[in-house]
Amino acid sequence: MAHYLVIVESPAKVKTIKKFLGSNYTVAASNGHIRDFPKSNLGIDVEHDYEPKYITIRGKGDILAGLRKEVKKADKVYLATDPDREGEAISWHLAEALKLDKKKMRRITFNEITKKAVKDSLKTPREIDMNLVDAQQARRELDRMIGYRISPLLWAKVKRGLSAGRVQSVALRIVADREEEINAFIPEEFWTLDAVLQVEGEKRPLTAKFYGTEKKKMTISSRGELDGILKELEQATFRVTDIKNGERIRKAPLPFTTSTLQQEAAKVLNFGTQKTMRIAQQLYEGIDIKGSGTVGVITYLRTDSTRISDEADAAAREYIARTYGEQYVAAANGVKKTEQKIQDAHEAIRPSDITRTPAAIKDSLTRDQFRLYQLIWKRFTASRMQAARYDTTSVKIGAGDYLFTVATSKLAFEGFRTVYTEADEEKEENNVLVNGLSMESQLTKKELETKQHFTQPPAHYTEASLVKTLEELGIGRPSTYAPTISTILARRYITKEGKNLYITEIGEVVNHIMKQSFRSIVDVNFTANMEGLLDLIAEGRVEWKEVIRNFYPDLEEAVQIAEKELESVKIADEVTDVVCEECGRNMVIKYGPHGKFLACPGFPECRNTKPYLETIGVPCPKCGKELVIRKTKKGRRYFGCENSPECDFMSWQKPSRERCPQCGGYMVEKGNKLVCADAACGYVTTV
Repeated sequence: MAHYLVIVESPAKVKTIKKFLGSNYTVAASNGHIRDFPKSNLGIDVEHDYEPKYITIRGKGDILAGLRKEVKKADKVYLATDPDREGEAISWHLAEALKLDKKKMRRITFNEITKKAVKDSLKTPREIDMNLVDAQQARRELDRMIGYRISPLLWAKVKRGLSAGRVQSVALRIVADREEEINAFIPEEFWTLDAVLQVEGEKRPLTAKFYGTEKKKMTISSRGELDGILKELEQATFRVTDIKNGERIRKAPLPFTTSTLQQEAAKVLNFGTQKTMRIAQQLYEGIDIKGSGTVGVITYLRTDSTRISDEADAAAREYIARTYGEQYVAAANGVKKTEQKIQDAHEAIRPSDITRTPAAIKDSLTRDQFRLYQLIWKRFTASRMQAARYDTTSVKIGAGDYLFTVATSKLAFEGFRTVYTEADEEKEENNVLVNGLSMESQLTKKELETKQHFTQPPAHYTEASLVKTLEELGIGRPSTYAPTISTILARRYITKEGKNLYITEIGEVVNHIMKQSFRSIVDVNFTANMEGLLDLIAEGRVEWKEVIRNFYPDLEEAVQIAEKELESVKIADEVTDVVCEECGRNMVIKYGPHGKFLACPGFPECRNTKPYLETIGVPCPKCGKELVIRKTKKGRRYFGCENSPECDFMSWQKPSRERCPQCGGYMVEKGNKLVCADAACGYVTTV
């Protein structure tokens, strides 16, 4: 009997796939990549047309030796690594390292680890797609060149252990730019005006919102403007001028892609991107289901496609019709048109079997696995269902020259909302009083409610919103979002407080150097264009080394200029007048993982360290002592009093020596403006 070898990436898949295949199949794992560039040098022969120099990854020798033994026994070898560029590259590296005979080697892929999917893939094997391999080689070389040529520069100029990256440096810049935007933001005043009206015959009052005039919507931007409107409304009669009844449709959501799964898991489950991907990987590779054995319960988790196979679509519609009724089944297949990328060869993320409901397998899953599986199952099921329909009523109420509005909507048909509601779905307005209004309704003004507001700065990025921005800008790919964010968090370039991401002092230094010396690398358009080129390589339309040939000389030139022109951030050598109380030496400023600190130069004999409090030359508005730059435990910078904790003054923006001429309070710097710290005062002046 012929003997076959199937090589997968993950040992977790071995157990699952072995169960589906006969005794004449051996399933073995490569444990991810088995070859890569050496850590000690660039690993790319620049002199000989950028030829990569691959070596066996340390610790993978025994795995390769075991695979070689299995290859000798096998009549045919199936390379079954993940169905993406990375997986294609791993298959090619395996073929090269194991010196596989092309006649006995075939490549197979499956989008889900189920018996049918695995068996079907064995019926349709193919050769390794070198276009996909070349796209991955180009990505790897680009990342390597940027990392290995720029990182040593950061070590020399700032401190060892820092790094630059093609995607991570752009992600850092995006967070830094948002921080600058927030710091420079100046709030603007506006007012809301609500009319509380008594409808004849009703016990409860009706609240209508100020709109403006019949011709245009108005924003009330000052107290004076508001007072003028209130005066005109004193004697005004309130009357119904228009009633419109209509219907609003809320379409079913598309099934999850990697990006949308990460975003929704963050909002609904409070999962970080890395945690979402780790748990999704477990669900994909195989769960031991009571009564069914080990099976992959979701499809492949790295995809930017919303496409669903005809078979899965039909199964979903049949399940929905049987469970909820024919009227809940969507009329047509909901597919979002996307540019063709390799990931679009995949389906969206969905359950491998829709009849395997979350409740049915809850006992076989951990709490986090259950919560993520339930989210995926509900979203996919909802995507095959009818839209939700609402009956809407909008009423216009005239008062003199002004117009007030009130609206309501009532759910008429639940549709997909029977199964799924999105995390940020707005609450429906359901004002039952509106339904009883007619053009003849008598309205009496009870009171006019006014409220002062100030515009808010843009929100800080969260992991979810950063993923969304990276995807919208075309930066990175589904497989890179989580590791990119994890890297800049691990390097402490950014910090996470609650859900929000903030740039740290060390992140500001790195971002400044990258913007100053490597402007194109941290340019959003450049990075997005590079992703486009990688897609063209994957499609066989561009030769991979051509991209490298055009990129490397410019990078090398920028590095050489930076080495000559960049001023060193000589933090470690800066001597202060603070005397070490243990040995009497003058302490020096050093850079640690969280930023600056004071250390004794007598290290290792004297190990004394203390926080470095940099004064800003501004007295504390509360107690008059010096203000200093402080940092939160996670590295976010703020301005506080040197007399802390006795004095609790703190400000995220840098305070100014100047006092507000309007209210006498302290002012803060925002870009080229000085702004009163009291938003209610609102005084602003140019520096």
